[in-house]
This record gives sequence, C-alpha cells and structure tokens, in this order.
Amino acid sequence: MPLNLPRLAGRIALVALAVWTIAVSAQAEDFFFKDGDTVVIIGDSITEQHLYSNYVEMWSVSRFPQWKLTFRNAGIGGDRSTGGNSRFARDVLIHKPTAITVDFGMNDGGYRPFDEAGFKTYIGGLQGMAKQARDANLRVAWVTPSPVEKPELGPALAGYNETLEKYSAGVQQIATSSGGLFVDQFHPFVAAIDKARAADPKNRIGGGDAVHPGSPGQALMAWAILKGLNFPSQVSDVAIDAASGQLVAARNCKVTDVNGSADGVRFQRLDSALPFFPAEAESVLKWVPIREELNQYGLKVSGLKPGNYEVRLNGKPVAKHPAAELAAGVNLAAAALAQGPVADQVKSVWAAVVAKNKYYHDQIFRGIVLAQINVPDYLGLNISQAEIKAKRESALAERMAKMPELDAAVRKALEMRPHQVEVVAAP
Repeated sequence: MPLNLPRLAGRIALVALAVWTIAVSAQAEDFFFKDGDTVVIIGDSITEQHLYSNYVEMWSVSRFPQWKLTFRNAGIGGDRSTGGNSRFARDVLIHKPTAITVDFGMNDGGYRPFDEAGFKTYIGGLQGMAKQARDANLRVAWVTPSPVEKPELGPALAGYNETLEKYSAGVQQIATSSGGLFVDQFHPFVAAIDKARAADPKNRIGGGDAVHPGSPGQALMAWAILKGLNFPSQVSDVAIDAASGQLVAARNCKVTDVNGSADGVRFQRLDSALPFFPAEAESVLKWVPIREELNQYGLKVSGLKPGNYEVRLNGKPVAKHPAAELAAGVNLAAAALAQGPVADQVKSVWAAVVAKNKYYHDQIFRGIVLAQINVPDYLGLNISQAEIKAKRESALAERMAKMPELDAAVRKALEMRPHQVEVVAAP
C-alpha cells in the first residue's frame, strides 16, 4: 500500500502573520534542515549525478538565505547500503555533519525479483548507518529509492519496481526504529509516471535512462524529498490596496515606499527568500506542478480599475494580469524566474552552488578520496606507500582549504536585494 507523504499544507495555511521576521520563524519550525546545519547527502550513482542533491540544496538555501547551510554530496556510482555503512566515517563523519539524507536501494535489489537474502543485507547496511549516525548524534532523513522508468508499456508499479517498493517499506522500518524521518520519493514518482502513461502509454517523464533520471525526473525527486522534509512553500507574499495606496499585508518580506491609485501602484519589495525551479526540468511540470507547489511568491493588488496590467521588477516587464486576477492574488514565481532581477539572482546562486559541488566532487572526492594511486615498479620512482599517503593528505588539506571560499561565494550570491515593483496599465 502506498505510504503517505508528510503534509505541511494545513499548517502553512495557518501562517498569516504580517510581520515578516515572525513569518520566517514560523516557516522554519517544521523544516528538517536548521540554521547552522552541515548536511551530507549520501547515496549511489543517482546521488553522484549531482542533480536532485543540487536541487534540494538550492531550494533550501534560497528559501533561507540568512541561514548558514553547508552541503556535501557523498554519492558513489554502483554503491549499496553496505558500502555506505563501510565508508560512513570517511565520507560522512569527516565533515562533522549535523544532518544527513540517506538514499540507497536501486542497486541493492540486484535488478531482479525480491528475495529475502538481498533485502536482509540491505537492511543490515541501513542499520549500520543508523547506529553510526546515532552515535554521532545526527538527524537522519531516510529516503526511499527512486523507481525505474523502463521503456516497456504498462503500469509503473511492475517488474523491478515491485522489488523497490518492498525496499521502500524497509526504509520506513529503519526510520521508525531509529527515530529518523521517513521520506517517500518512490510513490510520488510512480504516481507521476502513471499519470503520464494514462495520457499516452508512450510518455516517459524522467529523462536520462531507466535507472538514472535526467533533470525532469530528478527535479521530481527533489520535490518529493523536500515535501518529506516539510519544506515551506512560501517565498513571500504582498497585498496592497492600490486605490488607497495602503499596504494590507507583507509576509516574509519588507515593503516600503508604497505609492498607488486606481491606475496602478509602485513600491519597494525586499524579500527574505527566493523562488527556484531548474529551467532544464520544465517538461515535468506537465505532470506535477512542482514550481507552483514549492514557490508561493504572491502578489495581491486590489482597488485597480478594470483592465490589463503589467507587473514590472526594476523596470523589467515580467507578467501581465487582468485587474480581477490581481485582486484575487497571483503567484509570480514562474514569471519572476523567467526574466528580471529575481531570475538574475537565482542564476547567480545556482552557478555558485554548481561550481562548489563540482569542485568538491572532481578535485576532492573523486580526485583524491576515491583516487587509486599506484606506482608500478618499472617506473623506478622508488616512491613508498608512506610517501604516497603523505602527498595525498597534503593535497587533500590544500584542496579542502578552498571549500570555505566556495561556500562563502554561495552565501554572497544569496544576499537579498530590494526590487522596485510596478503594477501599471499594460501597453
């Protein structure tokens, strides 16, 4: 039976505070990650792709730009839970994390029908990581494996996915027994696959290959994981009465210099968060409204004369709406991410996140930690294993010393800037 995702929507709907600083705190209460966290994301090749992990990081840091959050990816292609357990100290604890996400299972099932022996080994690896995490006092989010999306026709929950569903139930058992957070990405992904196949049996939504989703599928993974982590959907929200030129409400932002009439309104808006959605994953929105669900970037303007209006950010037109839609309230997330100052800043943050994680993966994790250094005798170099170890440790220390600089570049890009918002009659 499908497992229910944790739901935050009801509680978010109760957050109706006008003071933006209080709104930030209220949104943060239930989110799994906290200010000051160092987060390690451990898994197999799907994790090592740096897609869903980058998306989870990007949504988290852009929703809480004032927080100090540090993310490290410890995914290794072909790995299983037993591998994660054996390398836990080297790849996870070395970073002194406070929170981790664990995502194994795709390889553990052996790409064959379910068998108890394989499942027992899988659970043993998870239990080993749970013990090490408990001993280190870490908060753990236990994530189910993602499903395969094979080219064969038929329902998604068939073949190897039947095995992965049973492995997902095992993840829930581990989360319950260890006091961790259970995160189900398997069933939301399966539901999206089936929705697409119901429209056309030939539809395939994930991109990539059957096992390794591309950007659309991994954006879906990130969406399901973030929902399981109780990620707050609100970016910010503004309500203004244009006719009187009065601010009605401002949540998670500061609004100043309001100047309005029935013909339009202008004001300064300093948001405390940013929307995000990876443009390369656009195709998945046909099946799951990820961008809107994870980004409530609201604008409500009442008191306007009937007609069509243009919304501008720093003079850049980003959206057009009739007065009636603006009076009801609109979500500017898609429009603001397409062009203008919000889009420009989000691109800068994304570039910094990608650059940081690429450097760590290429130059440190794969470049040193996992690198196999062998010196054949016929080269006559006479380099001892002790010398190799010393050079490796020296190079590791040197390259790790660059990471704070790359982390700082992400935080610098996250510094929030005010925007001039104009709602004027559309030309």
